[in-house]
Amino acid sequence: MNLAISELDAAIIAAYILGVVLFGIWMGHGQRNVAGYLVGGRSLPWWAVLFSIVATETSTVTFLSIPGLAFDPKGGSLVFLQLTFGYILGRFVVVFLFLPHYFRGELFTAYQVLDRRFGGATKQTASLLFLVTRNLADGLRLYLTAIVLQHVLGVDLWVCITVVGATTILYTFLGGMKSVVWNDCVQFAIYVAGGLVAMAVILAYLGGGWTGPGDFLANLPGGWTRLAAFAREHGKFQLIDLTFDFSKPYTLWSGVFGGIFVALASHGTDQLMVQRYLSARNRREASWALGLSGFVVCAQFALFLLIGVGLACFYHTFRPETAFPSLDRVFPVFIVDHLPMGVVGVIVAAVFAAAMSTLSSSLNSSAAAAVNDFYLSGRKEKPSERQLLRVSRLLTVVFGLIQIGVGIAGPLLKTTVVESVMAIAGFTTGVVLGVFFLGVLTKRASQRGALLGLVGGLAIMTEIVIVIPFITGEAMMAWPWYAIVGSTITFAIGLAACVRSKTSSTSDAEGVS
Repeated sequence: MNLAISELDAAIIAAYILGVVLFGIWMGHGQRNVAGYLVGGRSLPWWAVLFSIVATETSTVTFLSIPGLAFDPKGGSLVFLQLTFGYILGRFVVVFLFLPHYFRGELFTAYQVLDRRFGGATKQTASLLFLVTRNLADGLRLYLTAIVLQHVLGVDLWVCITVVGATTILYTFLGGMKSVVWNDCVQFAIYVAGGLVAMAVILAYLGGGWTGPGDFLANLPGGWTRLAAFAREHGKFQLIDLTFDFSKPYTLWSGVFGGIFVALASHGTDQLMVQRYLSARNRREASWALGLSGFVVCAQFALFLLIGVGLACFYHTFRPETAFPSLDRVFPVFIVDHLPMGVVGVIVAAVFAAAMSTLSSSLNSSAAAAVNDFYLSGRKEKPSERQLLRVSRLLTVVFGLIQIGVGIAGPLLKTTVVESVMAIAGFTTGVVLGVFFLGVLTKRASQRGALLGLVGGLAIMTEIVIVIPFITGEAMMAWPWYAIVGSTITFAIGLAACVRSKTSSTSDAEGVS
């Protein structure tokens, strides 16, 4: 092993990983039923659910990629933050439109709502889409996390993927949803603290460096003054882009309208998030958690973007000759090369915290979907609680192994991890949202219409997201628009199919009479 960091930093990282596993063992002690394992006994406080929601959507992709967006020498700025405007509004729509349906009865998955409205085939199709896309995307997130571990430890990439994946499997297997949520809270604190520390170190460098704690604190104001001057000179503080261009991902229009539908899809119909609401004590507390989480995410993204602006100022001022293979590498390189001993370990642990929050949530949510939407649907008699718990834990391991396999295959990618994750999720989340719209917004829709809408929406979105860009080399539209287009197409096809079916039935009846 050829360490690129100090032994102290390596010890901090090892202590963090061990602590996560021990915490999972402690939280899982005495767990006896599937409700406790999959939805935390429906007893978690709203603030824990809130931080779990935020931590779950903050993967390594977010932690490492967002600073790169602001760092980008070719027009990087704060315009990404416009998406959070739509994220905030979209969450309140979810509170009033979808949450009432999730708290009617004791549900375990989002897709059981579709079963109640349309039937088992619609539920299982939507759930299968979730399982496939979620595990592919999170396997790639695991791959990106392992790249950081490989950089600091100097061991083979597949070993790093296996270590992070196995750790996540272990504490999720032992602790279940309760362990996942409370670990999310701890990990949220760790990666936010890591981001604040990194920002402070950048400001101290810009303010003149330091030789001790006194210099560090004294140089922070001067560092901010230099950063602000650099940002104004290079347009790094630009927040609003009024350009109306479907190919640009970060404009006010794509941020507000696209962001609303992205939030509706990701927080309204995705099992990863819905499972958190179902873990809350009641609908009111789930509503508080979801509604306030948008503001926390906005503040969090603002911090990561400011780190990117600080990195741009740092490298422009002190290391103008430095070249990076991709924007995703800027922050990791700074962490390893320029942070002081001890701080590196904290920041790398923060990277793991961001990754493991998403991965552990993914494993638990996948197990919940597989058990409730497939395993139980195929049985005439309901198994015992102990048997359900065993099956849920077994499926947690299975999905963990699948994600490790996807991560090991990650180097075969011909695009960046961010682009691949967006492509995987982009053409499915909006389609599933369209099916939920059919169930919630109209009483005309039938299972036949829902399935036709789902298949038609998938076919058209596959052409838009994959086929046309592959042929032409250019995307038809930026990813924030995918959810609007996918949900609209699915809803329109499903509703038209139901209207046509009803018209045909009426004509047949008139002909008979």
